[in-house]
Amino acid sequence: MDVRNIDSVPAFITKDGSEIRELLAYRNSAIRRQSLAEARLAPGRSTQAHRHLVTEEIYYILEGRGEMRLDGETRLVGPGDAIAIPPGSIHQIANVGTTMLKFLCCCAPAYEHEDTIMSE
Repeated sequence: MDVRNIDSVPAFITKDGSEIRELLAYRNSAIRRQSLAEARLAPGRSTQAHRHLVTEEIYYILEGRGEMRLDGETRLVGPGDAIAIPPGSIHQIANVGTTMLKFLCCCAPAYEHEDTIMSE
């Protein structure tokens, strides 16, 4: 049985600049076709605009306030909001609150640096 606690998972910085803790993926569990990670952004920080060629994502906001940009549309997001990010969609999230923005990132297939294309 694969059980990972967020406090025991090391953080790393993704290509878009967010701090990620990958909870479950093929790298550390029996999961093979998706990944689940927690992302954190400090107040005033944002990810860099990017897209994924193959991967579709779901962001689920746990804590904090964010401004989500997806293919030219902008929307404020907060706890309980789930955001669908289709493959190829340019996206970016910014922490517009005063506390840490924490959200889950579900990726299918699993997150890979090589599938992340930075926008100009």
